[in-house]
Amino acid sequence: MVSGQNNVGSGERFRARVRTIAAVADRPERPGGGRIALLDAVRGVAILAMVAYHIGWNAYYLGLIATDITQDPVWVTFQRSIVTAFLLLVGIGLTLAHGDGIRWRPFWRRFAVIAGAALLTSIGTYVVFPDYWAYFGILHAIAAFSLIGLAFVRAPVWLTALAIAALMLPPLFVSDPVMSSKALSWIGFWPTPPMTTDIVPVFPWLGVVLIGIAGTRLMLRAGVRAGISRWRLDGPAGRVLRWLGRWSLVIYLVHQPVIFGAMNLLAPPQLAPDPVAFVQSCEQSCRDAPRQAGDEDAAARAAYCARYCLCAVEQVEQQSLWAEVATAPPTPAVDAMMRLCSAMAAD
Repeated sequence: MVSGQNNVGSGERFRARVRTIAAVADRPERPGGGRIALLDAVRGVAILAMVAYHIGWNAYYLGLIATDITQDPVWVTFQRSIVTAFLLLVGIGLTLAHGDGIRWRPFWRRFAVIAGAALLTSIGTYVVFPDYWAYFGILHAIAAFSLIGLAFVRAPVWLTALAIAALMLPPLFVSDPVMSSKALSWIGFWPTPPMTTDIVPVFPWLGVVLIGIAGTRLMLRAGVRAGISRWRLDGPAGRVLRWLGRWSLVIYLVHQPVIFGAMNLLAPPQLAPDPVAFVQSCEQSCRDAPRQAGDEDAAARAAYCARYCLCAVEQVEQQSLWAEVATAPPTPAVDAMMRLCSAMAAD
């Protein structure tokens, strides 16, 4: 009997801790306490949009759809709008919570929860996608940008505006392939995205957080805070969105493993890689490709194709690209491999 009571008490304490973690991580608080219903609802919309995007990403990765959502303009715009919404909410929350003075204890508590969740994301993606693991995704960015953003919650708005320009304008004009490496890609300035499931670089995305900070400070000066706080959103849709917003971090951590696992059951069976068949098919396609001017020697063409396809199969093996070489159009990783092997075969 005593043991059963202890188990019940332990279960209640565990659920209380989970609720506390969720509240600490997602709290768009005013210094006086209490949640802002409108911000919870907006966060709920953003997490629903992220779930929808991940369903599309999973479908493409598993071969259930042909559309490459990492390249399709509509999907890319959708994904960037989701990131923008979350980062704007970071800036808004920082200003509301710390605009009258930094509350260090709540800040560090929230920072620890977000950083811990980011670490779990890195570990989980490394286990499932070792070649594409998330080393500076949205949670990593939220943790880092929150820390940096503290410097601007009470800074002059004009200084924040200069920082926004310095962060968001240079990536429009500057890029370098060296910035695509894992060691540097978290900064930004890459011409093509690095091989990762999720990356939110400092340039330009920190600027979005600062826009949230500056915009919130200007709105607070205009006296809109009381009006926003009165929005209760007590209808059925409002209650659902507010609930999703309050639990957005937990939903973020849980939804992708569950959805990916369920969709994986629907994916067509993957045949075991056959390097010999791959090389034979590659060489046949290479020889049948339209000839370039001055490329009339069949023997030279065959030798080029043999070198190209040998390079291709080695790269596919090393980078674990078997699933991607079967998709169309080529993914960025496959396209980079093709260009590399074409250059090497021509030497």
